[in-house]
Amino acid sequence: MAKKTKAVSSKKRMASWGPGVLLISPSVILIGIFVYGLIGANIWTSMKDTHTAAQVSGREPSHFVFFDNFIELFGDPDFQHQLLNLILFTVVFLVGTLIIGFVWAWVLERPLKGEGIFRSIFMFPMAVSFVASGVVWRWLLNPAMGESASGLNRLFQQVGLGFLQNSWTQNITFGICAIALPAIWQLAGYVMALFLAGFRGIPEELREAARVDGATEWQMYRQVIFPQLAPIALSAVVIIGHMSLKSFDLIMAITDQRTYSTKVPAIGMYNAMTDNDYSNAAAIGTVLLVIVAIFVIPYLIHDSKAGKER
Repeated sequence: MAKKTKAVSSKKRMASWGPGVLLISPSVILIGIFVYGLIGANIWTSMKDTHTAAQVSGREPSHFVFFDNFIELFGDPDFQHQLLNLILFTVVFLVGTLIIGFVWAWVLERPLKGEGIFRSIFMFPMAVSFVASGVVWRWLLNPAMGESASGLNRLFQQVGLGFLQNSWTQNITFGICAIALPAIWQLAGYVMALFLAGFRGIPEELREAARVDGATEWQMYRQVIFPQLAPIALSAVVIIGHMSLKSFDLIMAITDQRTYSTKVPAIGMYNAMTDNDYSNAAAIGTVLLVIVAIFVIPYLIHDSKAGKER
């Protein structure tokens, strides 16, 4: 009798969660193979000495070298320059989009005449691909000066601000910061939309309560409104931060893979792969994966804890 009861209960459990498992199993299998499986294959390749076309094709053997590729990579001045460029680009991109997006959202926080037009204008750059905008910004950021100046340098010349002319992307130290300008132009509207949704989601009762308590408009924003936007700001930092860490197409469209001043790890990975240096390419990919995980995993943990508290 006990065996029959157990069999019935197991059948009921199968009937309750069985269809759900069958429904998600194709996605789980595909993600397991094409995401985590390929991540594992990439890490495995990064620990081998596959550096030539002969090794890639199998004509010569590859050997397991553990972390030698990573040690050589971090000791390479070129890769150190790429990491420094990545930090500069991420900081400028992140700060620029957050400040501009927040200010736009603050201006549009109260309904205005023609607000829909302003929102459309601010959001329009998001509809343009990085490659398409990169072609335009390549002309705008032309480093030529003087008689041969074009783009922004020519504009500065014509309006009497010639002292603002500079070499843009050709500057060895800060050339990568010029690439952040089109990136900010494209994604500041997205950050604006996030903050605007946050502003509009704050109950009017909180504002009224602050005013009744005698708070000035600035005190109300500083002590009531802005703290409510902290989760939005954190989400924006994570989204924009991980996008900047993986930037590739915009840089390739504005300069190219040979321009030293704008090289980042993603460009270095592309160069290594096209030179059949699969192990170094995989090592750079693994480093980028770890950097992105450092950004994203704490956010996911924080978000999970916040969800449980709610």
